[in-house]
Formats: sequence, structure tokens, C-alpha cells
Amino acid sequence: MTGQTTVRHTAPPDVRRDRPTAVPERTGAPVAEGEARLVTGEPGCGRSRFLDRAARAFTAGPVVYVRADPDSATVPHAGLRALLRLSAEPRAHRPAVPPPDGLDGLDGLDGPSADAALRSALRAACADGPLLVCVDDAHLWDPASRAALGRLGRDPRAAGAVSLLLTAPGHRPVDPEFAGIPPLRLDPLTAAASAALLDEESGGSVDRGVRDDLVAEAEGNPALLLALLRSLTPAQLRGRAPLPRPSADAEILTGLVGGCLSALTAEEDQVLLTAAAAVREAEDDSAAVAPVRRALARLTGGAPAARLDPPPELLVLGDGRLRFRSALVRRALYARAGERERRAAHRALAAQEAGLPGLLHRAWAVPADATTAADGAAAALATGLAAAAADPAVPASPRLRCAALARAADLTGDGRDRARHRLAAAQQALLAGQPHRALRLLDAVRTGAPGAELRGRAELLRGAALLRDGPVDEARATLLLAKSLLAAHAPAAALAATLGAADAAWAAGDVPGCLEALAEGRGEQGRDGLSGTPAGPGADTPAGTGAGAAGPAASLPSGDDVLREHRRGMLALLERRFEAAVRSLRRVVDGAAPGDRVETLLRAAAAALLMGDLVGARGAATAALVAARTQGEAAALGPALEYLAYTELRAGRHGLARTHAEEGLRAAHRAGQRNTAAHHHAAQALAASIDGDADAVARHVRHAQEISLRHGLAQAATLAEWALARVDLGEGRPAEAADRLGPLVRPGPGRGHFAVWMLAVPCFVEAAARAGRGGSAGPVVEEFAEWARFGADPQAPAQLLRCRALLAPPDRADGLYESALALHETAGGDFERARTEFLYGQWLRRRRRLREARDRLGAALVGFERCGARAWAAQARAELRANGTSAGGARAGDLSALTPQQLRIVHHVAGGATNREIAQALTVSTRTVDYHLRKVFAALGVRSRVELARLVEQTEKTPAHP
Repeated sequence: MTGQTTVRHTAPPDVRRDRPTAVPERTGAPVAEGEARLVTGEPGCGRSRFLDRAARAFTAGPVVYVRADPDSATVPHAGLRALLRLSAEPRAHRPAVPPPDGLDGLDGLDGPSADAALRSALRAACADGPLLVCVDDAHLWDPASRAALGRLGRDPRAAGAVSLLLTAPGHRPVDPEFAGIPPLRLDPLTAAASAALLDEESGGSVDRGVRDDLVAEAEGNPALLLALLRSLTPAQLRGRAPLPRPSADAEILTGLVGGCLSALTAEEDQVLLTAAAAVREAEDDSAAVAPVRRALARLTGGAPAARLDPPPELLVLGDGRLRFRSALVRRALYARAGERERRAAHRALAAQEAGLPGLLHRAWAVPADATTAADGAAAALATGLAAAAADPAVPASPRLRCAALARAADLTGDGRDRARHRLAAAQQALLAGQPHRALRLLDAVRTGAPGAELRGRAELLRGAALLRDGPVDEARATLLLAKSLLAAHAPAAALAATLGAADAAWAAGDVPGCLEALAEGRGEQGRDGLSGTPAGPGADTPAGTGAGAAGPAASLPSGDDVLREHRRGMLALLERRFEAAVRSLRRVVDGAAPGDRVETLLRAAAAALLMGDLVGARGAATAALVAARTQGEAAALGPALEYLAYTELRAGRHGLARTHAEEGLRAAHRAGQRNTAAHHHAAQALAASIDGDADAVARHVRHAQEISLRHGLAQAATLAEWALARVDLGEGRPAEAADRLGPLVRPGPGRGHFAVWMLAVPCFVEAAARAGRGGSAGPVVEEFAEWARFGADPQAPAQLLRCRALLAPPDRADGLYESALALHETAGGDFERARTEFLYGQWLRRRRRLREARDRLGAALVGFERCGARAWAAQARAELRANGTSAGGARAGDLSALTPQQLRIVHHVAGGATNREIAQALTVSTRTVDYHLRKVFAALGVRSRVELARLVEQTEKTPAHP
């Protein structure tokens, strides 16, 4: 084998090509050796592209890639014959494989014989190594071939080292032949991925606003996104001509879903249209079956219920609810119907639905031209709709409230009332995690020439959206503008804007800007701003920055006293009046309780983190997460999980932090919050730096820094840089860690974010001391001492003593280490205590106090293993071996502790082979060899290849080279 992958297709005509050198980035293999996956997703989700990339990224052996031919769907065993022919083709550097028995007479074979022929061919094809079989559109194969393929998918190991990837559409039931094959469903693209795809296809020539409109319209479907792109004129793409409304018309949508709608009867069309109207604004894309059935009976004049069952290949019924298998199919069904038919469906549903859903269906049944004040019925409906959407007692999700308020604005003739409805709709869109929809509504408010108060509230919400997804300097300027517009009309809302501007400055690391924003808020007083809030719950709710920022959301909770206390606490903290800061921030934390509004709980979590109250932060963030899920506030999920992730990082529970950050990243992507996503990337990088997962650290750091550079997020960028330094330190590269951390923690223009650099000081001092540069760390330690006295970090006092021990002369270091360990007993946290134990044990070993060193290093190893710090645990084992005892009690230099792969590499090194030569001999990458060698050096306590070769010579008289 050459290590290259051969890819062969049947339709288009057979192509043999080598794997390109530029393999698309992947976070993991879609299928393991000897396993099968059925790749599904709605039309246009990119199944074929996914399969092609998976084939090109497969480097372990050959790939057989077959694309089904619809014209052969009725020919028995046609698909199987194509697969067998390709698997028998000769590959580079090996003779041709004889055709399997029965290939020519395959039509006469029964199921077991066909299975035997298939397995025999694949077993021969993977004789040289693992084989990946890709079958695109497997559902289009003939029944006999589908059956054989399905049986192989349930037991691919029967054919040898074979992996199997099949694709089939996800908007229809799974073919029974493929039942039992684990599914792999492709999710919609994130907003960032959709924007990147547009830039790739257009060369970056699409106007930013147009790009955002297309991304929102496509809802993560790549095929729809590209179809919309191709439907626009050059002037529209550059933002010089208005986009069509709606931009995703029926022709585009129907073309993408293919022929699944062409064979519908008129009755089925009516069923599907009514169902599509019922779930149009539903939070979970489902609707209750009973009102839909009653609406259909009304539309059809009382037709029997048995005739109203929906087509099962498009709709799923269960637990009294119905949902479409594909959102794209639902949109196509609704778009291709005429306006008259859509209005009739909504009118029938309005008669069956109560509350806000019923009112909204009534509103959608109003003709499109009934939007003037002269239409009294439309105006009255708009007033009732807006009142219901603004009533907190009415059960409804933010998404439904937004739809109701936006429709009320469409039906309102009065310009000021229309602006108020749109403003309230934008607020609900932000809560629902639909920032693009919110910004478009706010654009409409701005064009309506509102007064100062309405414009101020619009800028307040615009700043909130930018704070989560945009340049934070722009967010700060927008929120300061909102403050100036609101100061005379709604002081409480002005205070909210002040805190939001401080949040933006905090995220940017702009201390003067933060102080300026907070100082401007000193004139806010009284509770007289509460009555001026726009319609809808939570109407003054901008979003905040990340954990450790000045507050989660510059918003109006149940009382504006909490806002004032939070502002006072932030201001005192920045002015280094620590006791006053703690008093105010403590009131914010103590004033929050489960059941409060989400933004109040998020603010409490942020205040608790600023004080180092990890118990309080965990409780408030968890309560906020539960409340956000209960109330359908998708925009709060990412921030709540962000606070939880940072809380667990501070507590040393890195595995739990990583779990929160992974979930938070998904929530941030769904809600279009790239700034929040940057913080989750940074949190994952920090957690992975403890796990020893260097590849994951690099990946998350790259994403965090990319967003941070574009949006000015100094806090997330500093956290990401710190994660890279921890990798260096954990893998025994203190000089590199010191070089990376020095500019971040020392005074000067390159210093990192003011809320982060002090957290990184202990890492820098350790790196500098271990690299022999302890003298450069003294001034930073004294600044860290002031931070430790504040009490915002429970680990800081023990870390301070550890730093002093690292820099102290031998006669003082011993006592400082002991005192640090005593403080760790009260502070908790396995990781920080284990680091102190490790450094103390290392110090003791170098002074030949071997028995004491063994005890400390052993305790460090247990602590590192308990918290999953694998890289540090490897260093502890190496120190134990250097001390004369392995982690398991064996002497240092014991080769039996190595893995088989590590032993192979060791023997090659002992024979004088270079890393490149070893990689070629073992058919792995040089990076893999380097990774294993670092682990070997740490495990055996050696420092060079010469020492390693000498150790092998001493322990094995005649070294064997596998």
C-alpha cells in the first residue's frame, strides 16, 4: 500500500483518482473500522458532499465509492453488481483481484449466496488494509441489492476490515432493508458555516446584509442557500437593489424537494397544507393532531376522519402531535399553495385554536392588502393580538410572541403603534435566539421616524444583538447612544443601556471605556422608568458578554435596584475598592432566587464569578439554564452554559466544564451568537489543555481567536492564549509557556485582558521558574498578591504561596510549600492542589529527599488522574521514575510500561532511525511519532534519544526491531 486512497464512482462514469493533499478538516471519523452508518438528512442537507469528503479524508486504505443509478432501480442485483465490479478493480502496486464467484450469474443467486459473493469480494479488496465502502443514495438501489447491503450494514465485520457509509434521505421513512444500521443525521449548517459557504461560492462578493438575509432564509440548508444565491441579480447581491419577498419562492423550494410532492392527491395536498399552516410558527415544529383534524373536517365539509390521515412518508404522528419529516418540504408545501388556500387553512385553524395561536391564525387569514387604518377589523385584530402577545399570563414562547407582534405591526395603520409592535417583536426575537429577525424588525422601526424614546429602545436592542454577535466597540457606541436617547424618558432603561455599554467595554478589555460607561450611569435614580417599557415581557433586555464580564445582560429585572447594585459593584471593582465591590455584588447574588427572570439569574451568576463565589455562580447559572429552557428563551442558553463552564473551570472540574461548553457552543450557534461561541471555544480549549488533548486545544483556540480578532473580544482571545500556554506547560515545555504568557501578564501594551491575566499568573511563574527565569516573575507576583487579598478566587491564596515558593531560596521554599498545601485543604480543587504537590515533590527530589518526594509526587499523580489531567499525570509519573519508583511501584526505565506502538517506536529510535523513517516504516504520520516519543520520554524519565537508546541497550541485550 502507498497510503493513498483510491476513490471510484459508477455514476457519473467510473473515475479513479488519488486522494488530494488538502483534506477537508474533520473533527473525527464518521465511521470506525468494522462499523456502518446510514447518513440521513432532509433534501439539500449535503449528504453527497459529506460522503465525498469522508471518502477523500480516509487514509487507512482504499475506498470504493458507488453512486446509485436510478435507471437501474428495477434491474435485480444491479447495484450489487456495480459494487462487486468496483471492488474487484486492480489498485496501484498490486495485481488484479479475480471476480468473485457468481458475479456473472448474480441474477440467479438467492440472499445467502449474494451475501457470500459480496463478503468474499470485499474481503479480498481489503487484504492490504482497511476498506471504506461508500454508497450514495442507497435507497435507489434495486430491492435485492438493498437487502444484501442492509445485511452487510448490520454485520460489516463479516467481510473483514470493512467500514460502510450509506446515504438515504431523511424526509421519508427508513427503508426496512436498512433498519438496524445506526443513523448519522446531518444537522443544518450553523449561521457561521452558511456565511462561509456563501463567501466560498461567491468569492466574498455578496453584501454583508444580503448575506445575512440569505443565511436566515436558508435556515441552514446548503442547497437552498446556493439556490437563493443563484436566483439573485448582481445588483441584488451587492445590496444595490431590493431582494424579492419572499426570497425563497415556491419554484426554488419545490425544485429542491424533488418529486416527493408531485404525486399528491388533492385531498393529501389539503391535509399537508393545513398541517404546514398549523406548525408554521410552532417552537418545536409540531402541532396537535386534534385541531388540525377538526380544521380539515371544516375545510372539506365534514369528510370522514379516516380519509384525513396524512401521508406517512411526509408526516409523523405520535403522542397526539404531528410533525413534518423535513422542514424544507413543509416550507415548499406552504409556499406553493395560493394565498387564498393558505388563508382558508388559517381561518379553519383559527376556529379550532384558542389563545394566542388562534389569534395568530386569524391574523394570517386577513388579506395581505388589509394593512391600513381604514380597515377597522384588521386594526382591532392587531390590537388584540399585540395585547395577548404582551401579556405574561398568556402561555407562549418568545418565538410565538414575536410572530404575533410582527403580524400585529403589519396590520396596524398608525405609525407609532406599528413601531411599538415591531420593537416588542424584536425583543422577543432576541429572546428566541433569532437575532437576524430582530435586526430586520429594528431596521423597520428606524425607517418609521420614531420619537426619541422608541428610537432609544430600538438602539438598546440593537446593541444587545451586537453584544452577542458583532464588534463589541460598535455595541458599546450603540448602547451609549441608547442611553443618551433614553435618559430623559426612561431612566431605568437608560441604566440598562449604561450597563450594556460597560459589558461591551469589558469584553474588549477597555478599562477606561468601562469606567466611562459606568460613571455615566451615576445619575440614574428612582423607579420611575418602569412604566415606560414597550409591550411584551422583558422588553429592556440586551444580552451581555461572557463569564467574568461586567454582567450577563444589561436588562431590567423585577426591580432596578439590582441594576444599580451591579453597576456599583463593577465600578468599585475597577477602581480597586474591593470591599465596596463585594458588598454590592453580594446584594446582587443574594437577591436572586430560582423562579426569577432569566436575566436576573444570569446577572447573579456573573456577580458571583466576580467575587469567586463558585457555589453561588453554579446555583444561579443552573437556575438560569432551567428557566431559559422552561420559558423557551433560546438566547439565554449559551450564556447560562458559559457561566457554568467557567465556574467548573475555576473549580477544577474540567470534564464537566468541557461538557457545558460543548452544549453551550451548539446553543450559541443555533442562536446566532458568535461572541458567545468564542467564549465556549475558549472554555473548551482551557479544559482540553488539562486533558492533554493538544489537537482539540489548537482547534478551539483557532476558532476563538478568529472570532475575537473580527469582533474585538480581548477576553476570549486572552483565555485562548492561556490555553495554549497550559499545553506547553503540561507537556514539559516551560520555556515556550513562559514566552507565551510573559506578554499577557507583564505590564505593557501587550498585556492580556484585565480580568484574565491575573488568573494566568501562577502558570507564568511556574513556567518561568522551571525554565530558569524566575527573576522575571517577581513584580508580577506582587501584583498577584493584591488580587489574592481581594478574595475573588478561592485558589489564589494557595497559588500565591506556591509562586513565592518557586522563587524563594531553599531555606524558605519548604515552609511556603507546606503553607500552600494547608490552604489548598480549605480551598478545594484537585487540580491546583495536585500542581502544588507536584512542584513540591519535584523540588524535594532535586534535593535528594527521595522518600518525601515520592509521597508528594504520588499524591500529585492521584490528584491529576482524579481530575483527568493526563498531561500533568504523565509528568508526575516521569518524576516518580526519576525518583527511582514508577507510578505502580516499578523501577524507572521499565519498558514494560509502554504500549506496543510505543515499543516499536523505541526500538526504531534505538536503531538510529529518524522520525520520518519511523513514520514510513510504521505507516503513520511523523506527528504521531513525535507524539508517542514525548510520551515515552515522560514515562521512562529520559531526556534525549541517546539516553533512550542506552536504556534499550541496558534492558535488552539483543534489541528486536518489529
